[in-house]
Amino acid sequence: MSIPFYKIQGAGNDFILIDNQKIGFSSDQLTTFAARVCTRRLSVGADTLIAIESARGNGDFYARFFNADGSEAEMCGNGARCVARWAYETGIAKEKMIIETIAGDVPAERLDTRTYRVKLNSPTVFEAAKLIQVDGKEVLVDYVELGDPGIPHLVVHIPDLAMTELETIFDFARKLRNHTAFEKGANVNFYDILSDQIVVERTYERGVEDFTLACGTGTGSTAYALIKKGVIKTDPVVIEVLGGQLQVNVVNDDLYLIGDTNLVSQGTILDEDLN
Repeated sequence: MSIPFYKIQGAGNDFILIDNQKIGFSSDQLTTFAARVCTRRLSVGADTLIAIESARGNGDFYARFFNADGSEAEMCGNGARCVARWAYETGIAKEKMIIETIAGDVPAERLDTRTYRVKLNSPTVFEAAKLIQVDGKEVLVDYVELGDPGIPHLVVHIPDLAMTELETIFDFARKLRNHTAFEKGANVNFYDILSDQIVVERTYERGVEDFTLACGTGTGSTAYALIKKGVIKTDPVVIEVLGGQLQVNVVNDDLYLIGDTNLVSQGTILDEDLN
């Protein structure tokens, strides 16, 4: 098997991108392929596989996002920014484009050589200050879904988060991610406020089942919840993640994610254990 691919990362979220218009993998094959090639040390390794397909509507192309466990995600904010970079660099699209996804159309725009902005899917569900039980204790969370079908996110405050070792909150994050109060499970975004404009965030992603260096839709959901509750009043909201810095403009219910992209490599997957 010989599969052309690109490796791209945005704020530390890393992606394997393939052009499925040329390869023609079925959905089942993409699931199997993603679970293998995203496995670090055994294969290329990434948070997510992105498969580009022909547009199904009026967009420039269709993008599918497969988590490292092979499950298909509705959309990925940082992935969409990286896809936009790839599409512009390869001549698939111009500086402004429409990326079709399961969760809806995602407008994207090139701001400079490496900086790209995408309009995230708008919030379709927002439940502020929701009380749930974890190990017999009450936990206050905000619940946000972006797009339709919705991408589920929890937003949870943890004091001194920047100084908190992730190992100490891993079990807590996993219990929140799988909590029975949320039918589809949820991504878990812990946050703490550093100043009037700057927020620190750590995201435990479903499908990856671990903390990642960044999560675009999680960052958007966190900024949205904090703006709507009046905790943060400045725009844009600057989010410090493990992989760098992202910005979110919140305009009513419109969310714009801005950040850096990095074309890491281009090559061929030769993994001999792929069947």
